[in-house]
Amino acid sequence: MAKATLAIYGIKDRNRLEYPAYVHDHNLCLMQDGKIVQYFQLERLTRRKYDNRMDLFIEQLVDDKVLEVPDDFDLVCVNDFVGNSFISENGRLRFEADKQSDLLFDLPLASAYFQCDDWKGKEIDAHLCQHEIAHICSTLPFYGEFRNNSLLISFDGGSSLGNYSSFLFKDGKFTHIEHGWTDLGYVSKFFNDNSFTFKMLGASAGMHCSVPGKLMGFASWGKYNPEIEKWLVQNKYFKDFWNRGDEILKSAKEHFGIAATFDTHDSFMQHCAATFQRMFENAVMQKLETLQHKYHADCLYYGGGCALNIVTNTKIVESGLFKDVFIAPCCNDSGLSIGAAALLERKKGNKIIHHSPYINNIGLGELHGVISDEVVVEAANILLQNKIIGVCNGFGEAGPRALGNRSLIALANSKELAQKLSMEVKKREWYRPVAPIMLKINAEMVAEQRVTTLARYMLQDFTIKPQYRECMSGVVHANNTARIQTVEEENDNPFMYRLLKYLSDNHGINALINTSFNVQGEPIVHTKDDAFRSAKQMDLGALVFNNQLITNESF
Repeated sequence: MAKATLAIYGIKDRNRLEYPAYVHDHNLCLMQDGKIVQYFQLERLTRRKYDNRMDLFIEQLVDDKVLEVPDDFDLVCVNDFVGNSFISENGRLRFEADKQSDLLFDLPLASAYFQCDDWKGKEIDAHLCQHEIAHICSTLPFYGEFRNNSLLISFDGGSSLGNYSSFLFKDGKFTHIEHGWTDLGYVSKFFNDNSFTFKMLGASAGMHCSVPGKLMGFASWGKYNPEIEKWLVQNKYFKDFWNRGDEILKSAKEHFGIAATFDTHDSFMQHCAATFQRMFENAVMQKLETLQHKYHADCLYYGGGCALNIVTNTKIVESGLFKDVFIAPCCNDSGLSIGAAALLERKKGNKIIHHSPYINNIGLGELHGVISDEVVVEAANILLQNKIIGVCNGFGEAGPRALGNRSLIALANSKELAQKLSMEVKKREWYRPVAPIMLKINAEMVAEQRVTTLARYMLQDFTIKPQYRECMSGVVHANNTARIQTVEEENDNPFMYRLLKYLSDNHGINALINTSFNVQGEPIVHTKDDAFRSAKQMDLGALVFNNQLITNESF
């Protein structure tokens, strides 16, 4: 058997003592012969959202056999713009690589040392994987080998040599096209480093990890305005007005003659958010159109945190620029270790096995719950009473979005129920939508657009046909769209497929609300204890754990 591959994204921030948020979402992946054996996002175990303290926990995980590291393995570490090194708390796992000036898919050699107990240690074979390369390669376990004549793009808040990079994969070779901070840097900062967008959402500096999804959802309540765009450009997007919010409002008064306020119910702020979103979309589309004019690629592989902007993803799909678009469910930093491990396994000649998104498994042990018809029917009956059910089945999803295994579900036909779930149960802002989960056949019936593979991972939105908007009112957003997740066949997610099919066949219900099983500010639940504690705290109607239904009297 060939050596396993251990991949770590655990690069440290500039300030080691305070662990600030320049670098976040530490994660780890162990692969063997092209298959993911173990993977986890650190936040799921520590219960600290966006946790960036891998160095403090990895030794204990190994000692406790939670992370089952084999005797012999290759190590690959993912870097960032803040550096290349990784060292565990007591120095028992150390990694050091030279700074790279070129973006390389061949994984440059690095030096590493691993001490598995108090007495035995050794040098291990190690490689550096650059941040943007790992983002692109996170698609491999979910879509397979790159198709010939494809554009490979990483677009992120910040990587190792820029926030944007592009490559062409053709005839088995990777050709670097361009990278840097300038071409698309200004639009990515709308979401992670802009005083105006933060203030309109009531956020503060350092909260960049939570702002992107909020801004995208808030933007749907407004309308793009070219005059607002001109005003933003003239004022350099008010990027650095962190302690000068009154100057932003004064400028709006002078330019538009309105008395705006930093209130999410203020229509001017909604239109500003919509304008920021449109500018982002236009910049991405212009870049893709320019690249396609020159390279005429068949497919697009797209990674980085910006690939979570589903409105832009939909525009890419609908543009017809590419025959297929591939985005991993963990396209943000949570999937970096997966991409690095997959690339090294590929380099070693191993075929990458196709994986479902349900691979977040460290700390869970073996789970073998059997689904019964009785549980499906009982769960359906609880939902039909307008109650909310938490689902914690099997392994968790890779990435930031719940896809049916760590979800809160409810009927999708009531705005009131959706608001209760989002605002009262999850403590989210009023303007943020919840998404539906549907059988693919039903999604194709209700959506105006073609339902692509991206919908499996909740990475595309769809305009809902007018005749279905009332029966899906809880999940149709202000602009008549819904971020549908599809389940195509039973193997995709056995419990959710059977529940959705029962409700569709017997009650004519096409969709359920599907939102992540967590309270605002907390990571998605991971273990049984997490699920029971959160179910009790949220006062849910029931919990489905490992395909067994537990009523709220037993929490």
